[in-house]
Amino acid sequence: MGRMGFLQLLKSQFLSHLFICYVFLLSGLIVNLLQLCTLPLWLVSKQLARRINIRLCYCIASQLVATLEWWSGTECTLYTDPKSYPLYGKENAIVVLNHSFEIDFLCGWTFCDRFGVLGSSKVLAKKELAYVPVIGWMWYFLEIVFCKRKWEEDRTTVTQSLQNLKDYPEHFWFLLFCEGTRFTPKKHQISMQVAQSKGLPKLKYHLLPRTKGFWVTVQNLRGTAAAVYDSTLNFRDNEVPTLLGVLNGKKYHADLYVRRIPLESIPEDEAECSAWLHKLYQEKDSFQEQYAQTGRFPGPVKSPPRRPWSLINWLFWSCLLLYPLGLLLTQLISSGSVLTITAAVAVCSAVSVGFRWMIGQTEIKRSSNYGIKEAPLNN
Repeated sequence: MGRMGFLQLLKSQFLSHLFICYVFLLSGLIVNLLQLCTLPLWLVSKQLARRINIRLCYCIASQLVATLEWWSGTECTLYTDPKSYPLYGKENAIVVLNHSFEIDFLCGWTFCDRFGVLGSSKVLAKKELAYVPVIGWMWYFLEIVFCKRKWEEDRTTVTQSLQNLKDYPEHFWFLLFCEGTRFTPKKHQISMQVAQSKGLPKLKYHLLPRTKGFWVTVQNLRGTAAAVYDSTLNFRDNEVPTLLGVLNGKKYHADLYVRRIPLESIPEDEAECSAWLHKLYQEKDSFQEQYAQTGRFPGPVKSPPRRPWSLINWLFWSCLLLYPLGLLLTQLISSGSVLTITAAVAVCSAVSVGFRWMIGQTEIKRSSNYGIKEAPLNN
């Protein structure tokens, strides 16, 4: 077996996945504890507390990016206007992403990392995620915008959260999945029924965008964000990537088409902004159609290089947490106690089941029912 074959075999082993899980969860809880310690600092210097939390959040999020870029070796190619390229990472922006793949959020984070805004970037997330250890708690301290997906309740809270970002000390990208939920054939069928009832052109590769959240985001970030980055993602060779595939070391090739649209060119009126977004998604659909036919997006190709910091961060936490793990295993083996060893195996099994459950939540077949139950309602 050659070197590459051995590495691929190593990456596919359950123990390797368990170690990645161990490092991520334990380091994440340590970072969460450090974030908790910054609470008193918010009363003294809000901006300093924010800068510290940006770095702490990077310690968690970059581990997932390292898994994609360095563990699986997934490559990312960018199609964009050369005149816009120098601005990426140098300004605040709203990033509109399509939501069709299990790892599209991870690809979004990867491009954030390549332009140096991973630690500070935001998303619009479900309120329930704020209570989830590691990622949810990290997002709470990062001032992520949480919503309940109930417009009457969300309008005030989302508006306030967005207004709080006006004095944010570092550049950020606000990642937005306007479709509101991941694409599935059933959701697409229902969404296109809504399109027909509203007299809107049908989409082939997307669901109808949820316009209210986009309008509120744009209105509240005017003067703070400089542009909207319309981003359309696809994968070569008709591959359907999964998080489990990434953990197994499977290499994918992501292509991302990005258009920079100045924020001032987007209508302020809600109805006009809604029509503008629907037109944007019709254009995104045409880009996906071109990709399906030719295997590429329009425009010149850029390949922003991988930054080493995500790998360095992961190696740091791995080395730091390897010693206590080795010490624990040594004590378990030397104890010779069947009960102790059985308990340790049970804990590892529980962690394994929990880890597999977390991975399962990213699968398209397990995506939320949002878009099925509520599609007939006001879009």
